Order: sequence, then C-alpha cells, then structure tokens
Amino acid sequence: MGIFMPCSRSCAGVVLCVLLAGLATAQQQKHDREFWRGIAKHHYEVPSGESASALAGELSAMLASPDPELRDDLAYSILARWIYRGNLNADYLRKLADEWVANLKDAIGESATSSVLKRSFSALCLSSIAERDLKAPFLGESRYHQLVAAALDYLQAERDLRGYDAKLGWIHATAHTSDLLQALANNPLLSGDEESQILKGIEARLASAPEVYSQGEQDRVAQAVVAVIRRTDFKSELFEPWLAHLKDEDEKTWAEPLTPQTLARYQNHTYMLQALAVRLELEPESSKIAAWKQQLLSLLKSR
Repeated sequence: MGIFMPCSRSCAGVVLCVLLAGLATAQQQKHDREFWRGIAKHHYEVPSGESASALAGELSAMLASPDPELRDDLAYSILARWIYRGNLNADYLRKLADEWVANLKDAIGESATSSVLKRSFSALCLSSIAERDLKAPFLGESRYHQLVAAALDYLQAERDLRGYDAKLGWIHATAHTSDLLQALANNPLLSGDEESQILKGIEARLASAPEVYSQGEQDRVAQAVVAVIRRTDFKSELFEPWLAHLKDEDEKTWAEPLTPQTLARYQNHTYMLQALAVRLELEPESSKIAAWKQQLLSLLKSR
C-alpha cells in the first residue's frame, strides 16, 4: 500500500506555481473585449496614452484564444494593421517574429485540440511581418532565411489541417502558412534553393494531407506557387519537372489499390493545379507565363 503524503512543501509549491501562472495570465491580459472592440471601431488607431508595443504583447497572447472574435477579428486584425502601418518599431517586430516562430513548434503534432490556433495564427501574423519587411526591411538576411526554413518545417509538421470549425472559427493552418510562404517568396533575398524547397514542400504537404482540403486551401497554396515562379530569378526549367513529378505521383493513384489518402492526394493536386491555372491567367502576359499556362493546361487535360 502506498504511503499517503500530506500537502506539505511539495504540494504547496505546486499550488504556488498554479497561482503564479494564473496571476501572470491575468497581468498579461489587462484589457477586456470592449477595449479591443473600441480599437477596431476607431479604425485600429492606438488609443491615446497607450503603448502599441505593450498592447501587442497582450494581442499576441490572444492568438491562442479559442474565441474566434478575440483571436481573429481582434488580435490578428489589430496586429496586422499595426505591423503594416509602422506602429511597432523594428526591434519590437523582430521580437514578435522570434516569438511567433517559436510558437510554430508549440504542441506540434497534436490534432483536434485548440493548440493549433496559436501555431496557425502565429504563421498568419508572420506573413504580416514578411510583408512589412518588403516595405521597409528590418529582419536582416539571417533572420529572413531562418523564417523561410521555419515556415517550410511548419508546413510539413502540422497535423491539424482543419479549415473552419463551427465553434473555433477559422483554423486554416495550411492556408496561413501558404500566405507566409507567398510573402517570403516576394522578397529578393529568397535563394534559388529556397525556391525549389518551397515547391517541393507544397507538393509534399498536398500529398500528405489525409483528407481533401475543402476551405479554399488549394487556392492559397497556388498563390504561393505563383509568387515563386514569377520571380525574375526563377529558373524556368524547374517548373516542367515539378509538374511532371505531380503527374507521376498521381498516376500511382490508379495503378495501385485506391485508398482515401491516395485519392485525397490526387484531388488536392487537381484542385491546386486548377487554381494555379486561374492565377496564372491573372498574371501580366509574358512568354514565360504563356509557356507555363500551356504546360499546366496540357497536364489538366490529361487528368
């Protein structure tokens, strides 16, 4: 029979830690919903007497909220506008970027829990960081390349691929990561190797998804592909082999016993390629774009 230990120093220490954690959370969230609603109502202006940096710390914590209004309508929306408008200085933006990159690994591997919200909305906020860096560079070359690597790692590692949930609202990890990759691909710092890695990473994500995406993810993925291939330094000879590999993988769907996962791969590829054809049609006409559209339409006709 085990020995019963009374609640002494060990137990008291646990209780103290819980109380301190609760106190820290309460201190971090100093403002209520109506305060944040007021900011949105007043065109996202920083309230008089408030510090944008201090408020951004609170908003960042709200990215993990299961409440879609707090997380999406308020926290993300306010942060995105303040990042774009320059309300947050470069030093603080770098701090936020490091925090959000770390968030991409928080409870990674979990599925059907609310932990995905912090990861997914951190990726979305990082896309705002990447877009801001295009307007006025502040990340620096090293941190930029680290962000590309982190985005690609997260694209593959995320297991919770839900799009929209009736209670949680938008989750959309694949779409948000595609937004991040699109913003990063618009940066002149992107290397040739990274261009290839993004295309391969997108292919791998679509192939490994256990179900067919149904909330517009394939179109967001297609926009990231366009951002890569329209770059002036993109090697045109990389596009045709990439398409050919997609075709080869999809032909296996019908050559082997059909499974829900192989069918999902085929459908996700198909819907992404269709979205890519439309996105290329919207691009300014050029000989390069025309050649890619022809290759793409030829592939789609064979499916």
